[in-house]
Amino acid sequence: MKRYDLKKLENASVKYKKILKNIKGKTVLIVLDISQKKAFYSLAPLSKAIHELNADMNVHVIKNKSKNLDVIKDIWTCYNELKHGIKNEKTTALKEFIDLADKKCEGNFKGIFQQPDIYLHAVEKGFEGTCSLPYQISWFKEYRPKELIKTAEVIWNQVYNLKKDEKVSMGFDLVRKKEDLGLPIEDYLDSFQISYAMMLAVKGHDVSMSAYSSRNSQLDSPERISELKATILGCELCKNINEQVFRKFNRLSKLLKINRLEISSAVFGIRGKGYSGRHYFGEYMGYPSENRKTRWLSPGQMIYKLDYYPQTAIDARKPMARVAFTETLPIDIFIKTSNIDWLAMQKRDHKIIDMVGRSEHIVVIGEKIGKYQTKLKVGLVSKNGKRRRFRGSDVETRNLINPYYKKKGILAGTMANIPGGEAFGTPEYIEGQFIGDVVISIDQSYILNEKEPFIVECYGNDYKIIKAPEIILKKFKEKKTEAWEKLIRQEKNKSLPKSIIKLNKENFNNIGEFAINTNPEAELCNYLIVNEKIANMIHIALGSGFDPDRATYYHTDIVINSPRQKLDIYGVDKNGKKYWIHKKGKFVI
Repeated sequence: MKRYDLKKLENASVKYKKILKNIKGKTVLIVLDISQKKAFYSLAPLSKAIHELNADMNVHVIKNKSKNLDVIKDIWTCYNELKHGIKNEKTTALKEFIDLADKKCEGNFKGIFQQPDIYLHAVEKGFEGTCSLPYQISWFKEYRPKELIKTAEVIWNQVYNLKKDEKVSMGFDLVRKKEDLGLPIEDYLDSFQISYAMMLAVKGHDVSMSAYSSRNSQLDSPERISELKATILGCELCKNINEQVFRKFNRLSKLLKINRLEISSAVFGIRGKGYSGRHYFGEYMGYPSENRKTRWLSPGQMIYKLDYYPQTAIDARKPMARVAFTETLPIDIFIKTSNIDWLAMQKRDHKIIDMVGRSEHIVVIGEKIGKYQTKLKVGLVSKNGKRRRFRGSDVETRNLINPYYKKKGILAGTMANIPGGEAFGTPEYIEGQFIGDVVISIDQSYILNEKEPFIVECYGNDYKIIKAPEIILKKFKEKKTEAWEKLIRQEKNKSLPKSIIKLNKENFNNIGEFAINTNPEAELCNYLIVNEKIANMIHIALGSGFDPDRATYYHTDIVINSPRQKLDIYGVDKNGKKYWIHKKGKFVI
């Protein structure tokens, strides 16, 4: 039985398209209060319509008011006055900042200050503003609402351990046009219910939600409102840096009171297919640390300060937020994999982490399948005795500051996946061959035919794909090509230190992750974030690792079906003692 009336959804979208008509290339801003349920669920057919008309959309779901939105509105007002020739202290400061930044950004910068072409806000019976749009929710039906709320409460309590009066923000995914969805439209509709349940479960906290149009490539031009928000926030965090562009911004900030911007300390996001596109300021200039010894590519990197960023150890500032995210999952899978005892799952992770911590290397051996066989030696210790650290992905976001790095005197932040369930780390090296026969994450996840696996040869800190389905190989190469182009652009623009550029280049063909999956409720499906958590399976990532010296610009996970290949997995210590994890594809711990 279908959860939603897709015919009514399509009819609602068609009605919106008839009203909006010729909006190709335009940007639509929509603002609603979190209490306006009809408005929220009307965003599904509305976003479908706007994207099918080849326009952009940016949504703010606020609680009574939003200081951040007020700041952006004031910037739009100032820019509009500037365009109309009004000269005053504010417009002069804005012009000087934009002109200076645009010289470096090759003319890409000014356009993000343009106010939205269409502005709509939610009222009792519909959206009003530039035009009038009635709410369209006849397609919608609630599905397992009580269990969704319970699952959300488990996540906020166990994964985040929200503190009193913390500010919470959430990102959700809009419905793209049909050819860009990648997954069934029901998954996107389910993500609306999941987002709303997560919002309702946040009690006693200031909460906001947002969404914007995504891009097919990380090299595409971004949706301009989200780009403006990111740029202004990043510059505000760096406004006291003694560089000309930030001195100009500092003056603007004082005049427009941009210091009103608020940063949530707990962030939850749902990510569907697609990218945010280019971030011009980060790509061309970067955001410097206070000591100016390093630079960040985005304000998000500065705010989260994750331990695997090379910049984290160099920048003395504290992380400002912790983050967890999921995919556009079906509600049934979300509940099954996340309404669990996360703290109990963490105990199994810690058993694996402890065993790996006593081992010099890990051995992985599977049965031969045709002429291929998963047979690996995963090194954990370097020649000079430095050990690679394993960690868990369950309830790390209970802390703002990573406890491990706090001990080392480095202030790093925390991140989690939802669902969680893996013990993972960056291998020192991997030697041998593996059969990726379940799924590979490129632009999305793809279940592979057993007769067309993804075969990889590993050469220590290098790899070679020796067999793969043609379409998967093509998409993988496209992802690597885009990542390399992004890296070269930043090298050309000197937006990152030479040492970090060099590091990312050296690591570009690395193997970045070896992970043992531990979620007892996860089952094989079309979603990487679930498949890489299935207990009794493992996954390996090509590209960037989770240690700062192994960073690069892409991270592609390949999940290996341990039960099918009947993998034996065990650690070996320096005395040759074995620590068994899997026997014939099943946990033994």
